[in-house]
Amino acid sequence: MLGTIIQQTVNALTIGSIYALIALGYTMVYGVLRMINFAHGEMFMLGAYAAFLALTLVVGDIGAVGAIGLTLVFFGAIVAVGFVGVGIERLAYKPLRNSTRLAPMLSSLGVSLSLVTGVQILAGPQPVGFPSFFPTTRFDVFGGTVTLVQIGILIAAFILMFGLYMLVNRSRMGIIVRAVSESRPTAQLLGINVNMAISMVFFSGPLLGAAGGILYASYYGIMSPTMGAVIGLKAFTAAILGGIGSIPGAMLGAYILAFVEVGGTALLPVVSGGVLGTEYRDVLSFAILILVLLMRPAGILGEPVSEESMVYKREF
Repeated sequence: MLGTIIQQTVNALTIGSIYALIALGYTMVYGVLRMINFAHGEMFMLGAYAAFLALTLVVGDIGAVGAIGLTLVFFGAIVAVGFVGVGIERLAYKPLRNSTRLAPMLSSLGVSLSLVTGVQILAGPQPVGFPSFFPTTRFDVFGGTVTLVQIGILIAAFILMFGLYMLVNRSRMGIIVRAVSESRPTAQLLGINVNMAISMVFFSGPLLGAAGGILYASYYGIMSPTMGAVIGLKAFTAAILGGIGSIPGAMLGAYILAFVEVGGTALLPVVSGGVLGTEYRDVLSFAILILVLLMRPAGILGEPVSEESMVYKREF
């Protein structure tokens, strides 16, 4: 019993860490621009494909790549996707910054479909096996199984989330981003480069999403052009649950969602007598989204925002 609890806890922490990396991108963009970037799930997908491309074309023999090589591939891939995010913002979102709130959201849907279609044309629509970035060593912990892949994912995710925390709360760029998030017009009047702050957000968000994609593909051993669709919606659910616009809320919502998924799928067959199986885990996720929107739309750590303040923040 103890081993099962430990194993399911580690499973939830692993999945929650991946959700958190993606949810942070949603919440950062919303916090600064009050916009939902529906193309963010595709940054998750691009991260996996960029890493796979680097491993197969640049490095060559995957089996011969050491820890340093894999680390360089990992960071090179996520940085490349970060710059893709900046380019998308400049081309697809910046021209619509002063439009209605619906316009950039529709533009993000167009970007999302374009990226998925582009990858399907270039790499094919079929799923592709993905090599693990970590050794597949298994450990027995009080009867439960914990893998080195899970430990590696947890360490990598915590390092990235800690790096984001330091960037936002302990750096000059973080102060600038927070100032723009509070009020773009006021920040611009104070001489703050608003475009630079927004570019940093669109660099950091896709970078974290791409990291989540690599870790996810490494964990499950597979990637596909549409892998960001359902996972992106789950991460969006996590951001809503924790309070979209709140960085701690996004992380909290991701772990709560993961524990509900893992715990729910473990209990559903028992409670229902085998009628409901693990395939209903997605139903649990989106049921949570509906309940949160009905009962607490601002989320656990979110703050209600008036329509007047939204209009004010949209002026610039």
